Amino acid sequence: MLKRARQKGILLIGLLTVAISITACGNNGGTPNNSGASNAPNLNSAAEASPAADTGSKDEPLVVYLNDFDEIIKPMFEEATGYKLELVSGNGAEIASRIEAEKGNPHWDVVWMDAMPTIDQMGKNGQLLEGWSPSNVDQLTDFAKAFVPENKTYYPTGAHAASVIVYNTKAFDANTAPKTWADLADPKFKGVVGMADPAVAAPAFPFVAWFFQTQGMDGGKSFFDGLLKNDLHVYPKNPNVAKALTGGEIKAAALQESNAYALKNAGEPIEIIWPEEGAPASVRVAAIQKNTKHADAAKAFVEFILDPKTQQALIDNGEESYFEASANGVTEKSDRAANAKLVVAEAAWAGEHEGEIKQWFADKAVK
Repeated sequence: MLKRARQKGILLIGLLTVAISITACGNNGGTPNNSGASNAPNLNSAAEASPAADTGSKDEPLVVYLNDFDEIIKPMFEEATGYKLELVSGNGAEIASRIEAEKGNPHWDVVWMDAMPTIDQMGKNGQLLEGWSPSNVDQLTDFAKAFVPENKTYYPTGAHAASVIVYNTKAFDANTAPKTWADLADPKFKGVVGMADPAVAAPAFPFVAWFFQTQGMDGGKSFFDGLLKNDLHVYPKNPNVAKALTGGEIKAAALQESNAYALKNAGEPIEIIWPEEGAPASVRVAAIQKNTKHADAAKAFVEFILDPKTQQALIDNGEESYFEASANGVTEKSDRAANAKLVVAEAAWAGEHEGEIKQWFADKAVK
């Protein structure tokens, strides 16, 4: 039985009162100011792709659309660079819908979200700044460098497990719990497994996309059809899945890793399994709107979140703090599994098939 709820709305995040001091790459240690001229990173743009200069007022904020880290990134960036920042936060579907609705007149300067396939398609459709390389791009790990597209329209800032297997220890033990993705379709787990909706939750689509790419479209449909026939519960977002798991509505789940570890750290009776075949990953990327009037500030923001010190602060203090950093020299959470194997659906393939896959899930929901 397919269960889902709907959430609507976009939250406009206001000023935060807590300042977190961090120095961005290229900061000369001077006192921040609103122009950002004295301590913004050294920015180099591609001659053909980059706007000639900022045409907006220096007092205007840089507008960033994002789906996580809104509770921490604003004071960090403003303190480090002197640029003003305005955040618009929502779930993956909300942000994507807003960007699409504003396609003829974008209100955003930067999008930073774990929706690499969607953003890859935006780059192919001419919506993003092309050909610019951040000055600190060489600090990326080899794993992260593989995700930088040829047209250089976006850059990865980290990857996390879109889902790991989580089970309630009051219902199962290490011997009886599901251990592989295929186990979730086993009749003995009928009606007790949940996951997030790939049409709503940003990490959920990269999760299902990996199965569709590796098994083929027909194989992916067969796999998830087996789960749905096993009475899979589908919830709008991962926090809804977590609540259902601890509340007893379900006993096992495919759950995003930060949500899973949050339950574990809160003392909830759950255990986390990283399947040997790997956990499909959601890669968080940052991209700049092609015709932004705040190109310097936008580039400063991308370089700031690629900086190892920034990524370390996100791991140390962020709510979505369990992830594999894209920059070298960053220490992950000590309790994150040593065997945390991430597998990633190819962005271009997933982006090209996103509509078809999401429509398939929507059709199943109707049934």
